[in-house]
Amino acid sequence: MGRSILKDKSYAFAILIVKLSQLLVTEQKEYVLSKQLLRSGTAVGALIREAEFAQSKADFIHKMSIALKEANETLYWIDLLKDTYYINKQQYENHFHLNKELVAMLVSSIKTSKSRL
Repeated sequence: MGRSILKDKSYAFAILIVKLSQLLVTEQKEYVLSKQLLRSGTAVGALIREAEFAQSKADFIHKMSIALKEANETLYWIDLLKDTYYINKQQYENHFHLNKELVAMLVSSIKTSKSRL
């Protein structure tokens, strides 16, 4: 399928999430929220990759919809980390904006796919 903006951005986001999770564990000694963040934040890109080889248009939509749910869950963890003072405003904004961008791109991709179904 080649390169796609969504695929590239979700991979870059996963890298940011891994680094943030490592930071939370090493500097904050925070193990529970960081694990949740790591799971949901890296799942987004993994599901987008999985969707590349979907068995049907409906399977593609399903996988992208799960990626959207994971991205939304990741927003929850990022908000919670900010509001419990584990991450600062700059860290929050960096992760929040890229995550919101992924959510918008996933919504658009799902809508386009559904309209072609």
